[in-house]
Amino acid sequence: MKPITFSREETKAIVGEIQDYFREELDQSIGAIPAELLMQFFAEKMGAYFYNRGLYDVQALVRKKIDDVSDEIFSLEQVTKHAR
Repeated sequence: MKPITFSREETKAIVGEIQDYFREELDQSIGAIPAELLMQFFAEKMGAYFYNRGLYDVQALVRKKIDDVSDEIFSLEQVTKHAR
């Protein structure tokens, strides 16, 4: 898997979220550089877990859509003397 990377704008938004969390939930302040380092740590060490969870969710969605399409196709089947 290639490393998870973010655009500069995404990085700024994530850093802001981390800083807000530290301020609101932990009653501490954290600078932009430490927050970015923390973001990079999570991306490197735990990003694959979140990425894989997204893949599992997509696989389940695709399976359901394929089942729905299959049901729709079978509903179009015409009655014949030949039993399947």
